[in-house]
Amino acid sequence: MNLNAMKTYQPSEEVDFVIVGSGAAGGALAMELSVAGFSVVVLEQGPFETNVDFGHDELDHLFYQKYVGGPKGEYPQTFRRSEDEEAVVQDFLPPLLYARMVGGSSVHFTANYWRFREIDFNERSVLGPIAGTGFADWPISYDDLEPYYTKVDWQIGVSGTPGPTDSYRSKPYPLPPLPVKSSGVLFDKGAKALGWRSQPSSMAILSQPYNGRPGCVHCGKCIAFGCEMNAKSSTLAAAIPVAIDSGNCEVRAESTVTRIETDENGRANQVVYLDIDGVEHAQKGKAVIVSANGAETPRLLLMSESAQHPNGLANSSGKVGKYLMFNISPSSFGVFDEPLNEFKSVQVTRILLDFYNSDPKRGFYGGGGLDARFMGIGPAYYSLACMPPDAPTWGTGYKAALADYYTRTMTVMGHTTSLALESNNITLDPTFKDKWGRPAIRTTYKDHPDDLATARFMTDRSRELLDAAGARQSWSDPVVEAVLGAHLLGTCRMGDDPAESVVDRYHRSHDVPNLFICDGSSLVTSGRGQPTMTIQALAFRAADHIAEFARQGTL
Repeated sequence: MNLNAMKTYQPSEEVDFVIVGSGAAGGALAMELSVAGFSVVVLEQGPFETNVDFGHDELDHLFYQKYVGGPKGEYPQTFRRSEDEEAVVQDFLPPLLYARMVGGSSVHFTANYWRFREIDFNERSVLGPIAGTGFADWPISYDDLEPYYTKVDWQIGVSGTPGPTDSYRSKPYPLPPLPVKSSGVLFDKGAKALGWRSQPSSMAILSQPYNGRPGCVHCGKCIAFGCEMNAKSSTLAAAIPVAIDSGNCEVRAESTVTRIETDENGRANQVVYLDIDGVEHAQKGKAVIVSANGAETPRLLLMSESAQHPNGLANSSGKVGKYLMFNISPSSFGVFDEPLNEFKSVQVTRILLDFYNSDPKRGFYGGGGLDARFMGIGPAYYSLACMPPDAPTWGTGYKAALADYYTRTMTVMGHTTSLALESNNITLDPTFKDKWGRPAIRTTYKDHPDDLATARFMTDRSRELLDAAGARQSWSDPVVEAVLGAHLLGTCRMGDDPAESVVDRYHRSHDVPNLFICDGSSLVTSGRGQPTMTIQALAFRAADHIAEFARQGTL
């Protein structure tokens, strides 16, 4: 990627597309539209770092929250469980976890890349309504999205092999699965003993060189860190360079968008943003695509109110910011007699999807999967969050326990459904503001009882598996109502009915014909965790349709 050769545009110069956000969706859209010959400006609020800038400082990334922004200071967020409560700033982690940087959270995520299945798109028709929820079918099917899942595999770079319960695929994986870790071997052992079916995990990490990028070197710094080798298939590594090299795309980092403006005909015509020095600019565009994530996108739309759009842009339905879904991820831990050294290599090499489908016999809605991983991330985090509950907490006993457990522990993590509730939402906080004077994001969130029941069910299964694998000790984090989430889904949902959704099946806003919204906010259901593969497949599909609208002159 030659940044010195990057195309530049003047803000007053109208381009074909202004894209807000450069993560899993925005980066893919930028690549596809610029390669198709359209002029594109990407506005990203975070810095433009590359692999040579990344480090492995656990304190900097996890405790000072280098990429996330922190709960206080420059980017406060507030949280409450219901509208009857006062929203407050939490003490440590903010309620919404996402990276502010070119490539977004695809830079620092674990890189699990599961596809959704057929049932995820039509589950409401199969199971019927769930009272008090916004449980709904998607307006598209797995068949509609399958070619784009395959496109993600091959263009972005996904390692894996089909599992025994996977949906059909039109093309094999481009890369074999990553080597199995100790946790994966034990996971397979426990699953086999219980009659369950484990499988290699599909990962957006290269198992061998591909498309000019090297394979994984197994440094063990995936989650919370950028990949110094460019082996993790973030949009920073796999899409943004292609967009820039097309000669049609400018990535304007440290550009904080404050509003989208419309003309007298109600069409989006420019995006107002602040540069690194706080100087305001307005980038003109024939069309605007918002891919800022499931929290920043609704905030921007709500901030873009006007006489034509008094409740916020694209919000005639009143659904902007509504139906926020997190996914619950319950964790169980096992300690084994021999060293596992799980701190090495990628987080996950084995998954199990036997409990993916909802089963009415359980007495509640929901399903999910399990994976084998190391939650320690680093020794400091492990010592605070992953030690057995009966372990010493101070002194020589603590040091001995940490030395014993750290190399012998594995985690089985659950990934589960979240029901869409209109009461779970993103709104503008009336009190707190960020460093630029924008209203802080206010999160209102309370898990549905079925979500908690599903999490407990998956916790029980994870403990069964660890015990069957021969753990000498196992324990679980308690299942409690979520106070934070990294999967930010559903807040500008897709649908055919303009009164019940924000965008149509092509991600076009129902209200503004040249405004498109494509990121986690578009999702109608949560899947079973691991939504990034689906978010990116949706972006590739949206790019095809948006390009065709442009060619036909129907933007």
